[in-house]
Order: sequence, then C-alpha cells, then structure tokens
Amino acid sequence: MMTKTLKFIAVILILIGASAFVPDSKAREIPASQTQLNLSYSSLVKEVSPAVVNIYTKRVVTRRARASSPFMGDPFFEQFFGGGLNKSQVESSLGSGVVVDGEGVIVTNAHVVKGAQEISVVLNDGQEFDAKVTLADEKSDLAILRVDTKGKTLQSARLKPSETLEVGDIVLAIGNPFGVGQTVTSGIISALARSSLNINDFNFFIQTDAAINPGNSGGPLVAMDGSVIGINTAIYSRSGGSLGIGFSVPSEMVQSVIAAEKSGATNASAVRPWLGVTGQTVTRDIAASLDLDKAAGVLVSKIHKESPARKAGLKVGDVITAINGRDINDPTEMKFRLAIVPLGNMADLKVLRRGETQELKMQAMQPPEDPPRQKTQLDGAHPLRGITVGNLNPRLGVELGLDTDRDGVVVVAGRNRFVDVGDIIVSINGYEIEDVKDLNKELSQAQRRNMFDIVIERDGRQSRVVVR
Repeated sequence: MMTKTLKFIAVILILIGASAFVPDSKAREIPASQTQLNLSYSSLVKEVSPAVVNIYTKRVVTRRARASSPFMGDPFFEQFFGGGLNKSQVESSLGSGVVVDGEGVIVTNAHVVKGAQEISVVLNDGQEFDAKVTLADEKSDLAILRVDTKGKTLQSARLKPSETLEVGDIVLAIGNPFGVGQTVTSGIISALARSSLNINDFNFFIQTDAAINPGNSGGPLVAMDGSVIGINTAIYSRSGGSLGIGFSVPSEMVQSVIAAEKSGATNASAVRPWLGVTGQTVTRDIAASLDLDKAAGVLVSKIHKESPARKAGLKVGDVITAINGRDINDPTEMKFRLAIVPLGNMADLKVLRRGETQELKMQAMQPPEDPPRQKTQLDGAHPLRGITVGNLNPRLGVELGLDTDRDGVVVVAGRNRFVDVGDIIVSINGYEIEDVKDLNKELSQAQRRNMFDIVIERDGRQSRVVVR
C-alpha cells in the first residue's frame, strides 16, 4: 500500500513540475476556428476609409529666366535696369485628408495645399469635389478645406485625444502614397510627445512605425476604435521612402484648428494663447543648482510686461512643471500645451518656487497689438524702397516667429538683396530706430545726404549695409 501511495505522489509531482513549463494558453493561444484565423482590420478600415480623401492641387509657378545683369531680381536696382523675362508653368501635387464634419469640412496639412490655385477632393467612392482653403495654419502645418456637398452628408471621422493611447498601441495610417490610391498601413505608436524635431512651430508629434510615404501627408492616424488621433505630417527618411519613422500632428492640435476655423478665424487671424514667457529646459546642472529632485520643467528667465502669466503671479526664476495637469519637459512642450487651450479659458500652471509648489491660474489670451503695428510701404530712392514695415509688437512677433519681447521696426513684406521678412531695422546712419515714424524720418535725411548706413538684425545677429 505504501508503495502505491509513493508512486501516486511521484506522478503528481512530475505533473506539477511539467506544468511549470506549459506556456500560458491565454498569452499564446493557437487559433482554434476559422473565425479566429480570419481576424483582421477590415471592419475598422471599412468604417474609416470613406472619410479619407485624396487631394489633388494645381498652381501656376512663375520663374524668372536667367538674365545677363547681376542686378536682376533686386527691386532696388530693377528700377534702373528693368526686369527679366518670366516663364510660367503648372505644377501639380497630391496629398490626403480626412472629413471631420459631414457638411464638407476636411482637415489636411497646410503644406499640401500651400500656394494651390485649384484643389480637387476625391472620396473613396470616386466622387470628386472642388475645394477651397478656409484656414491654413502653417505654424501647426494644418489646413481646413470646405467643399460644397450639394446638401449631401459626407461620412466623417471622429477625433479622439491622442494622449488616451499609450506607446505600443496599434494604429493604422490611411492615405494616398505616391498617388497609387487609398492605402492602409499598420504599426504601433513608437513615441508620444516627440519634441526634438524641427518640422513646424510647435514641434510636438506622435511617432509611429506605420509606413508613411509621400502622398500620405494630411491623412489620418487611426486608433483601433476607429477614431482619429493624429494627422500624418512627415517622415524621417534618407531616400524619400518610409524607414518606419513617421510623425503625426496630435488630435488635440487638430481640434484647436477646427475650432478656430469654425469661429471665423482666417489665415491672418488664427492666433493662439500667448504666454509671454522666455525659458530654458531644466538640465541636470540646473536641477542640482536649484535643489530639484529631477531635471524636468522650464526655468523662467524673462516675462513680458503684458504677459498673462505675470498677472497670474509667475516670476522670473520659477520652474513651470505642468500645464492643466500635463507635465512639462521643455519649452516646446510648454508652447504646445498652452496652444491647445481655448482662448478665454483658464489654464492651471504648476510651478516650483524656492523648492515649494505653487498653483497659478492664468487666462488664455491672445498676444496684444501694443504698440499698433502701423504697416507702411516705404517709397523713395533708397535701399528699402518697396519694403513694407511695421512696429514690432507681441502679436506681430508671434506671426513672424520672432522674440515677442523684442520691439522696434520689422520687415513684414517684400524682400531684396539687403533685407527679408522678419528682419529688424536697428539703426540708420547711427540713429536708433524705435518705430515707423523714426524710420521714415531717418530715411528722408539719409536720402538728402545720399548715404545709407543701415544695421539689420536677423536671427539674433546684426549685419551692416552701406550704400552710397
């Protein structure tokens, strides 16, 4: 009897030991039916693809033929030498987009429709519409198109906050790569909040390894529930083809541009909340000097006198660590977090001040027009003839991508061999230029002397132009 008992125990122990090596059936389940073998994304694609469109654009490009004179192309000297010959040709391009409102509202990339004089939108079922751009926001590289549906309701896609997803989640990219027709690729979210790029003014992207190629621009990045979490914008590539590193504008930014268009914003008035703060990323050295637990956040180095953050109580030396509950790692992320706050709403700022956490409430406001820009086109026989200038204020600074703490006179339109848009005119013949009135006065005096000694600031660097 004892022998049988021992044998039974031995068998049980062997079975228990063997079970330790059996794979988890749930983790490695083998398809056991035809239904499981046929699992696919087809139902998801059928749901979303009718809302994805192909976009075809045409524009007439005029190029100046090469001329014998070295002064051709310069407005200042062309008044003496005349212009060259112009050649016009039609350029075509393609991209993708997604219908976000059944009444005919479509989101795409701003670079897809930039300069387009004709835009055609083709639906998945072959229907074609003429489209017009109602808002092109180059800062986010997003554009809103509208088509006349003749009373028909188009199938639209729904937006979902991208931050409800996690790295590793499966996503689909839908678009029209290389013009071959609507194409679906799959992948995962490789990274969220990717900000170490230089693609648009906000530089805050979803990274995915779903294949994105030329022509995919403007198409949606789709989550597994059929919602759009981003607009495919760019790829990292050495050859022009996909290397598995693609970038999408997050849906939070897409939603803010849609809201701006519906509120009546135009290309010139699509403004976002302004912080009026200059800061730097908190490095390890800075964190150590401030006795911080970790290197994260933005150290405030300068605050504009009209900044809403100043009015909320922010001070130089504070470290901004979060906006509306979202952690801030660098100035780019800070800029993005504020940009998606609707104008007029309150934003919650979390800051560290001398080791203590402070909670500030700041109203999201647009940059002020103070002083008035006073746009003026310059006339006369001088090197700035034909250039349009204006008084630099926070609103104009944001539009031109300049330091909003800077003042003076800036070139807002026109260019020649001396100046370009965004250049700041610092002085003429040694006299500092504070506003447009000063500039006109000094140009008149310089004309009488026939001597132009102009100091120009571009990208923080000054250069000198001397014309006699």
